[in-house]
Amino acid sequence: MSVALIVIAILLVVGFYVMGVYNSLQTLLTQIEASIQEIGNQLKRQANLIPNLQSSVKAFLKQEKSIFEMLTQARKSVDKAMADTSAKSLETAEKQIQAVLPKLQVLVEDNPELKSNETIQQFMSELRDTADKLTYARRALIDLTQNFNQKLVTFPSNLVANIFGFKKQKGLATPLS
Repeated sequence: MSVALIVIAILLVVGFYVMGVYNSLQTLLTQIEASIQEIGNQLKRQANLIPNLQSSVKAFLKQEKSIFEMLTQARKSVDKAMADTSAKSLETAEKQIQAVLPKLQVLVEDNPELKSNETIQQFMSELRDTADKLTYARRALIDLTQNFNQKLVTFPSNLVANIFGFKKQKGLATPLS
């Protein structure tokens, strides 16, 4: 009878371990999805701020049409990424916005009328704040993806991951520039 109890105890311990690893992997997957959603939310916030900034700046600078066209294109890209919700489309949208914002910052800094305009400065501040939140959300996604992928390759959690068919998560590519 004691051998049976030992076998049952071992099976219970293994069962609880498998359940714990499975639940931690599912939790990480849910957090990864939420993190991707947060990146999308911050991109959407940036895209929503752009028309307000655009209309404020337009009043001062009609000759800077190319920047406005780039802003409009970046905003369309965010709208498309939000509809698609894939990490790749969010990444593309983020790159477009990140490419145009420094040009806009230089435009504002080089023009005394814009630089002193309180409304424009407020929008620029909100865009910087959103960019910081976007960086934080990207960092969270990178960390979550790393934790999840680490569980997939380390023993013994990799055994549980393989049994239940968990696959490596790509996350978002880190911009090199």
